[in-house]
Amino acid sequence: MKDTYSELTVRPSNHLELFLDFLQTLFPETIEITEDALILRSEEPLEEIAWGAKAFAEALSENLGEPVHVDTSIETKENVDWIARYREAIKPVEVGDFYVYPSWEAPKEGKRNIMIDPALAFGSGHHETTSSCLKAIGERVKENDTLLDVGCGSGILGIAAAMLGAKVDACDTDPLAVENAQKNFGLNNQCVNEIWEGSAPGTDKSYDVVVANIVADVLRMIAKDLKKRTKPGGLLILSGILDTKEALIDEAFSDLELQETIANNEWLTKIYRKEG
Repeated sequence: MKDTYSELTVRPSNHLELFLDFLQTLFPETIEITEDALILRSEEPLEEIAWGAKAFAEALSENLGEPVHVDTSIETKENVDWIARYREAIKPVEVGDFYVYPSWEAPKEGKRNIMIDPALAFGSGHHETTSSCLKAIGERVKENDTLLDVGCGSGILGIAAAMLGAKVDACDTDPLAVENAQKNFGLNNQCVNEIWEGSAPGTDKSYDVVVANIVADVLRMIAKDLKKRTKPGGLLILSGILDTKEALIDEAFSDLELQETIANNEWLTKIYRKEG
């Protein structure tokens, strides 16, 4: 272990969730999320990632037609085991019948226990969008339902559905997420029927339930594919939606029946039914 490490702080003027999504494609380790910033730590240089964040801000400004600025700063700090400190701060999460716990904690008796290591995974149940999706799955997914998890990350949502008796397919555009999800299904003694690198067009099947916990702008872009994969009479559970982006989702999915909106701080999860 080196004596020092680099800490990069990325503070965008807006669209924090898009910057997080972008940085996760460049940086495979844990990214700390604060109210208005993203913090990356590594023993390797982070200047190229800082440059990438600035280039991404310029691209967003051009594509969205609105000003997007980002401030970046890099500090050199004494090397401590930040993963150990992170573990000390991470506590199990209980959502309905599900109990999501890190690998260094113990399961809880009488609950559907899902073991996820937040230091390694793409989603650990602590973010508002993930916990809201778990709530929706716990209340609406039935035994023998077919379910597609689009943008599966750690696989936590698919694992929860499988525990309820659903037959689960999953996909993610990040090959590391696909590998991670497969590992987590195994760790939790659950089966994923099919999993692939890519998105909803990677299959011709339709499902009783489709779940997509991504970000609002991406949900809008793939709205047609998500609807196509949902059976008539089936459910579409959408999350990763900031309340400031709600109108975009309302417009893109206006042809579906909105059944429920779950609000958790500034994040929304929307549950739609496709008419039969």
